[in-house]
Amino acid sequence: MLNLIASSTSPFARKVRIVLAEKKIEYHLVEKSPWTPAYVVHAYNPLGKVPVLILDDGTALYDSRVIVEYLDTVSPVSHLIPDPARQRIVVKKWEALADGICDATVAIVLERRRPVTSQSADWIERQQRKITDGVLELARELEEKPWCNGEGYTLADIATGCALGYLDLRYRELNWREAYPNLMRHSDKLAKRPSFVDTVPPA
Repeated sequence: MLNLIASSTSPFARKVRIVLAEKKIEYHLVEKSPWTPAYVVHAYNPLGKVPVLILDDGTALYDSRVIVEYLDTVSPVSHLIPDPARQRIVVKKWEALADGICDATVAIVLERRRPVTSQSADWIERQQRKITDGVLELARELEEKPWCNGEGYTLADIATGCALGYLDLRYRELNWREAYPNLMRHSDKLAKRPSFVDTVPPA
């Protein structure tokens, strides 16, 4: 059985867990936080980041984009990355944008954990702009389409849903729901899927 080393609050790990659920692939979840002394993920990923997927033969896959692409090839259930090159690029672009929003949010969270006198207001402001511009772009691209790529439920929706969920968890001051009702409707629709319900991060 596959082993997934992950943190329950990581949006990148959540993306992988949702893909695993949608693809109906069984796995064992090994919860590890990158902020505890017992954090041993470096033994599997030299970058020390989660998630890491350990295959049956012991091969370790990282990061989340590599993992989800692999998972989409090993099961014919719920094809999440389209085969046509143009559609595939569109979906991967959505994923890159959503992941970038998460990266910027993580950067703010980490900076704010530093002593107040050591925090960089310029650094935080730079990350905030990435988030606000990124969410604006998500809203522009979604428009009133039923799904991110307009064709059906894909990895683009999963990545977007994870990013918006992470903002709810770590950056509520953005209040993106009020600013972008189309994103709110889409997020609420995704939140009803069992794969999203089962992976909601702890408050």
